[in-house]
Amino acid sequence: MFDIGFTEMMLIGIVALIVIGPERLPGVARTAGKYFGRLKRFMTSVKADVEQELRADELRQILADQQRELDTLKDSISDAGKEIEKEASAAGASLTQELDDSINAPDSSQVAAVADDLPAQESPAEEPLAQESPAEESPEPEQDTAPGEVKP
Repeated sequence: MFDIGFTEMMLIGIVALIVIGPERLPGVARTAGKYFGRLKRFMTSVKADVEQELRADELRQILADQQRELDTLKDSISDAGKEIEKEASAAGASLTQELDDSINAPDSSQVAAVADDLPAQESPAEEPLAQESPAEESPEPEQDTAPGEVKP
């Protein structure tokens, strides 16, 4: 604290002995030691408080830096999530559209494959109308009985 060597202390002691006197010198030395100890403890506590505040300030700064970094990461993750969600919904809409298109209007290769699998049939427009001969047309007799009743 003070840069006082042995010779300076000896000089101060001799001057104090001459000025104060031998009877009061021990009491004055005790009181000076008490005040010197209090001053030393006060300086130590002030130094500790200053260091503690500096450490707390450094910790606050580190905490603020970490919070900013965390906010940046949250924003990045949120943006990535929104982008993935948008891509997934676009892909889902595309798949839904393709599925609807394939159900409603099959492509020509599907039509050709189905047509090849079917047996050859004449189209209804090309079928000749069935000609009924008069012999085949026999009028049905009228029923005089109720349904489920047998004629004798």
